[in-house]
Amino acid sequence: MSSDALPESSKSDSPESAVPLSDPAARAGGILEIDLSALAANWQRLVAESAPAEASAVVKADAYGLGVAEAAPALWQAGARTFFVAQLDEALTLRALLPQARIYVLNGLMAGAEADYPAHDLRPVLNSLEELGRWRQTLGARPHPAALQIDSGMSRLGLEARELARLASEPQRAAGLEITHLMSHLASADVPGSPQSEQQLAEFLAARQTLAAALGPAGASLANSAGVFLGPAYRFDLTRPGSALYGINPTPGRSNPMRQVVRLKGKILQLREIDPLRGVGYGASWRAQGPTRIATVAVGYADGYLRSLSNSGEALVGGHKAPVVGRVSMDLITLDVTAVPEAAARPGTFAELLGPDLPVDTVGDAAGTIGYEILTSLGRRYHRVYRGGAA
Repeated sequence: MSSDALPESSKSDSPESAVPLSDPAARAGGILEIDLSALAANWQRLVAESAPAEASAVVKADAYGLGVAEAAPALWQAGARTFFVAQLDEALTLRALLPQARIYVLNGLMAGAEADYPAHDLRPVLNSLEELGRWRQTLGARPHPAALQIDSGMSRLGLEARELARLASEPQRAAGLEITHLMSHLASADVPGSPQSEQQLAEFLAARQTLAAALGPAGASLANSAGVFLGPAYRFDLTRPGSALYGINPTPGRSNPMRQVVRLKGKILQLREIDPLRGVGYGASWRAQGPTRIATVAVGYADGYLRSLSNSGEALVGGHKAPVVGRVSMDLITLDVTAVPEAAARPGTFAELLGPDLPVDTVGDAAGTIGYEILTSLGRRYHRVYRGGAA
């Protein structure tokens, strides 16, 4: 159907379409502020801790939910040159943002898309002898860098013990390949005192020795965010911090050395006074024990505010604590603001749901999960504000 046949109300020059929209912050139920200067400062902190090893930047999952289009340039501006993502499509997006970056793809060589890696100067992390063979076939005589991963205890990706032994006995499988790093991944670096980290380190060192002839002068990479803080023995040539960049504590049980990067605020829509024993939310899972003031906030699990925060989460309203009461629903949460001054809790004001005084690790604990899930769950309905850095 041609545009001339469209109803008058749907044409682009209708009076309604000419009316300008209001400020996005005024329309939004929640505002997510992302401090790119704090992100850059966290990377610099990890650079100092990693030295003399190079610190890379892990920006998978849309930079842990904070927006790779903004985070990656800020990290590049801060000095990061090596980046890790999980998926090939993430790598292609990142290549368009950072034409000169070294980009590794953790999930390896995707069958049917092998040619995309050299074509876009991407480096697969090869996770099996089968991938190693396909990589050789893809390249032919053309050199192109890649990394090789071994399984040192995660039982997830990487060459397992039998494959490792076979590669050591058949070094021709890697002949002519440019393997920049032998890698593995720590499973318990964030568990204070866990013996598994030492076990994995020993296994990784043994694998390096076993594969020395096959791989030649390849570098080594083992430490994730928490691994960086386990000490020099874990850092090798390249560290791979991810969560710590975004403010998650890499040293559980100790004060967080990283700066908070995110602040989330939900808009208060309505307040009401309820009587004792009045239920709040679906299933009346919470009931008032006395006269209570309830604030309804325009954030819910559709926005990534997890349903497991029902009756366990907490907000700050005007600097005062306000517990989440009742179940988190798709679009709304309810707060008990009885102890909050009325001037601070009014329709149109905000409740802080993440921030310096409500860090992602604390919210993760309240939700029965980890800060990683809190960040990567943050929805797209928030009005996002990027501050500092390359904003």
